Amino acid sequence: MVASEDEFESVRRDPDPLRRGKRASSLLTVYQQRATELARLRKAAIEEAHQQLGLSYTEIAASLGITKGRVTQIRSSAPRPERAFFGVGPVSIGVPYRYQTTDRERPLIAAEDAQTGEQLELLLGNLSLTVSRFQIEPDLEKVPAGDAIVVCGPKSAPIGAALLDADPTLSMVEADGRWWITHEASGERFGSPADEVDRQDGDIAYVSRHVIDGRVIVHIAGIHGIGSLGATHFLTGHLGEIFASAGTEGCSLIVRATYKGLTITASELVAGPFKW
Repeated sequence: MVASEDEFESVRRDPDPLRRGKRASSLLTVYQQRATELARLRKAAIEEAHQQLGLSYTEIAASLGITKGRVTQIRSSAPRPERAFFGVGPVSIGVPYRYQTTDRERPLIAAEDAQTGEQLELLLGNLSLTVSRFQIEPDLEKVPAGDAIVVCGPKSAPIGAALLDADPTLSMVEADGRWWITHEASGERFGSPADEVDRQDGDIAYVSRHVIDGRVIVHIAGIHGIGSLGATHFLTGHLGEIFASAGTEGCSLIVRATYKGLTITASELVAGPFKW
């Protein structure tokens, strides 16, 4: 839900008590996320004033009309800057259905996709972001309103292909019987270790951050499903570094991970982040 300027008054005037209660709950979540983001922005402003303007924390406190002790408290308790990588929140996390035949054809969520969703939810929770979930159907073209994370390759649903098409630096292509992530400018391509002749327990994944109509959509697509889990592992440990490099701009990167079963044993940045 994205709150408009008159949404508050509209909720207050809603004559239906059940609908009014539901709308009030949704709006409260939006306002709480904005309050958290304002706390992050205030902390960032204090640090910028100190580092870029050369002001002491005592001078900053006086300028803001608060005590130096309060400045210290804000610096230690406000959300981390890299929270902004995922937007303001709430954030919807989507993982794909994969249609498989058991006793009949039915939509299933692969174990690695399910775990990716769980790990992303944990990461966002640690960043004080409220999370909801949605399923990516094979024909999905649009994601829910607001900030979102889309875990989906180009073959799983049209939304995966559309987000990749919007990336000016990296693409995901099928060639020589396997999938590759290609750097458009250099033509260099990156393949999954799992697809090599001497198959290894490793995979690579594509990660991007889009800003579309004022909202943030983070796109994660492993060559194989386990690659998305590896990308999540990398973001969990290195989000601060990625945000320090790319900030709030659109960007994309490639991550490589090794695994044992469904456990990611290591993850690293292969290329990027490339800012758009």
